[in-house]
Amino acid sequence: MERKTFGKSELSTAPIIFGGNIFGWTLDEKESFKMLDELLEMGYDTIDTADVYSRWAEGNRGGESEIILGKWMKDRGVRENVSIHTKVGSDMGQGGKDISKPYILKAIEDSLKRLRTDYIDLYYTHWDDDKTPVTETLEAYQELMEQGKVKHIGASNLTSDRLKASLKASRTQGLPKYEVYQGQYNLLERDSFEGEMQEICMDNGLGVTTYFSLASGFLTGKYRKESDFIGKERRVFVENYLNGRGLAILEAMDPIADAHNISLAGVALAWIIQRPGVTAPIASATKPHHLKAFKEAISTTLTEEEMSILHKVSSK
Repeated sequence: MERKTFGKSELSTAPIIFGGNIFGWTLDEKESFKMLDELLEMGYDTIDTADVYSRWAEGNRGGESEIILGKWMKDRGVRENVSIHTKVGSDMGQGGKDISKPYILKAIEDSLKRLRTDYIDLYYTHWDDDKTPVTETLEAYQELMEQGKVKHIGASNLTSDRLKASLKASRTQGLPKYEVYQGQYNLLERDSFEGEMQEICMDNGLGVTTYFSLASGFLTGKYRKESDFIGKERRVFVENYLNGRGLAILEAMDPIADAHNISLAGVALAWIIQRPGVTAPIASATKPHHLKAFKEAISTTLTEEEMSILHKVSSK
């Protein structure tokens, strides 16, 4: 498959990005190192993380994923061989979301320390705080880019209005431009991206990365009845999909997976890769053999009929 780019910037050498939220959460340090070694050996060189990963887990404070990534890169000596995408703006204990200039300038130093690096390849605004002027946020990034601490910037979870305001400020005031937009997008969650946001990204040349690309594992097909959730940490993320619509989507995916001799995860990722405007889905795996779905998605082209079937069954 032809290599995709993020806008004008080549920030990834593969059309799938690995989601690093699992490091320090569902994978401990030893297991994370094993997974990262496997990823790099297979050619997946782009890791998406955030300062807040994985603050939601019991006993965690946030920063666990970045710490593990930093230790791995230092131990293996591979910083120049990987592209690290991380984020700022989530509540790290300060009491709420924050994308003010003072906070960003402080938060990046914490991320750089955890990652054991002096630069970040792609730095995202993780969440909007709805009160900081977009120019102030972009001015913070401008300073960091001039210092060489950030190479590229992206926006995650911004509203269409705030994204448009940010892009306008970049054009009219000579401020850095968001090159990538990251949002939730998969066969079960389409509304927040398709339509206006999709058009904004395509009209302005933004690359698009998608999180929850496998709907927290539901689109792998392993959750089809209540008993499948027993003992699973991800239950809170996926149980709302166990309904008539969710099961209908899985049932439509089954024969497509059989026709291509690939997994349901491979189908779900292939669908995203083929969607207009999408650059690369973000997906995680907890075992090396799960990475087979990445290869399947990259090497599979769904037919127009198959895409149409998935489009219809997943439309609300």
